[in-house]
Formats: sequence, structure tokens, C-alpha cells
Amino acid sequence: MLWNWKHKNWPEFTFSKEKLAGFEKDFLQQAGMLYGSLKHVSDEDHDTLKVNLISNEAYKTSEIEGEILNRDSLQSSIRRHFGLESDARRVPPAEQGISEMMVDLYKSYNTPLTHDQLFDWHKMLTNGRRDLLDIGAYRTHDDPMQIVSGAIDNPTIHYEAPSSSEVPSEMDAFVKWFNEDSKNLEALTRAGIAHLYFESIHPFEDGNGRIGRAISEKMLSQSLNRPTLIALSYTIESRRKDYYAHLQASSVTLEITDWLVYFCEMVLEAQNYTQSMIDFLIEKAKFYRQFEERFNERQKKAVERIFREGINGFKGGLSADNYITITGTTASTATRDLKKMADMGAFTRTGERKATRYYLNINHPSAKTKSS
Repeated sequence: MLWNWKHKNWPEFTFSKEKLAGFEKDFLQQAGMLYGSLKHVSDEDHDTLKVNLISNEAYKTSEIEGEILNRDSLQSSIRRHFGLESDARRVPPAEQGISEMMVDLYKSYNTPLTHDQLFDWHKMLTNGRRDLLDIGAYRTHDDPMQIVSGAIDNPTIHYEAPSSSEVPSEMDAFVKWFNEDSKNLEALTRAGIAHLYFESIHPFEDGNGRIGRAISEKMLSQSLNRPTLIALSYTIESRRKDYYAHLQASSVTLEITDWLVYFCEMVLEAQNYTQSMIDFLIEKAKFYRQFEERFNERQKKAVERIFREGINGFKGGLSADNYITITGTTASTATRDLKKMADMGAFTRTGERKATRYYLNINHPSAKTKSS
């Protein structure tokens, strides 16, 4: 198989600028809208958004690689790294490591990419690991670095990266390209090439996917001169098979228009998700300004619990039984509380009797009636 790095013109990727021009324009426009929307969000809600997005990205970038982490531990660790109030839970090494890497990515987005930064990220990612030969360093093993599937005695080789002996020179070229040679490229094009280029070298024994996606976000942030705060890994994970299929298709060619179109679509979708989160926080602030002083403590507790579900909403709506569980009150009190909240316009109501459900009365898709 003639892998992309074996082509004589490697790493001179080619692509159609015309097919990407519309995506590049939309990216910059949406980035401006996101930045403008953030001005309507309180400092406290901005911190909430930042922690939620980064923790979700940490969770999803790990899930793409088949590693399921603890969400609460991720949030707790990230809040600590930002100096925000947090609980005292003990955070496991894996959650602590990816959290540290994601916060470093956020804080140091505008610094040049260096080998040392990549080594530090790898140390963070492999926190607590004892099964790797090279931690915080490029791989040195003699065996080919292959991505395989299938039976051990009859594997399917999806990709084979350059040998370990070639990695130092390949990474020297990559770091130079990132910091210097790529400056004339448009934002999405630059970030999409960076991810594919890095993944093609596959310089580490493990963790290449997570670091590669972080590199893309660093590039996007540098193009905007501020942290992107977009849900890139969240979006990729939702169609993980497509992600791997596009990477594999691009591993044998230097013509990468299809890969870049896919990447652009993922970034724009990730921007839309973040915009929805910001819109949700704005609606939340409006809701509290209108109703908070009219709620009793039970009602405040229930509303807070619903808002904690975020933009995905409270599945199936809030029932009287849910309200009792959340507040610890009686059935009769729950009925009165819920009726009052519907009457004042804080909740919308659907169904009758045991099928009655309540939804936040806000202008956001999360508040739309969902079937249980």
C-alpha cells in the first residue's frame, strides 16, 4: 500500500480552495456571532459554559478512542484548574490528565507549538499509565506503528505510519509547518490539514487522536485570536465511523479536498452546538430575572435541576413524581407547586392526569415537548 507519506511530494497536500471558500466564510461569520453572544452572558454563566464545554470535549475526545471517563470528575478537575469553586472529590489519574491537557490547550492557545508542549500533553494524557515504553516522548519501538482490526492471526491493516526512526525529522517538519509555513492558509483549511498531517505521522505510542484534535483546536483558536470553545470532539464522536472512514480514505493520497470538506462541516456543526449552549444560558438568565423571586425554595430547587440538564433538556418533561423526588415534598404540595408555576407562565404543561408533564417556558429547543 502506498501510504500518503510515501508519496514523493509528501507532505505537500493539494485541495480545491473553491470548494472550501464557503465554509471558511461561514466559520468566520459564526465565530463573530458566538463572540457577540458571549457579551450577553454573565461572568458566572461564562465560567459555566467554559467548564461544560471543556469537560464535554475531554469526555468525548476520550470516548472516540474507546475510553469512558467520569463526567463529574472531569468537571471537578477542570474547575480546580481554573481556580473555580469545586468539590473535594478525588479525581482519578485519567480524568485528571485529560483535564489538565484541555485546560492547558485553552490557556496556551496563542503560544507556538513546540515538541515540549506535545511531550507535556502526552505526559498528561498518559497519567498513571504503566503499559507504555515511551511517555512524554515520541515513540522509539522497532515494530511498525499500524492501525489494525480483526483477528490477531489475520489482521486488517488500515494504516501504517512512518517508522519510529523517521518520527523526529517528520515532527521537526510538522512543527515548522504549524508555526511558519501554514500561515498563508485559511483557518479551517489550516486546522484540517494539521489534524491529518499529525495523524499521518502518528508520533506517539498512544494518544495521537486526542492530541491531534487538540492541535486542530489550537490552530482554530490562533486563527481567531481567542479560544474557540467549540464542541469539535462532541460533534466528531456523534459520527465516529465517518471520522475514521475519512481519515482512512485520506491516508493513501495527498489530494485531500474530501477530508477538508468533512472537517469543515464538523467545525461548523460544532460552532452551532456552542451557539445553542450560549443561547440557552441567555434564556436561563431571562427566565430567572422574570420568575426567581416568585418561586419558593422547592420550586427553585426543581428549576435548578432542570436547567442542569443543559441544552439536551429534561427527557420526557417534568412529572409530579419527578418533582417529589427532587424536592422531597408530598404529592399534594407538588401538585400545588406545579400548578402555580404553570399559571405564572414559568412552565408549559402537556397531557392530563398521570401523563401530565411540565417544561421550562423558554425560547430554546431544549424546552420543546419531548416524548418520554
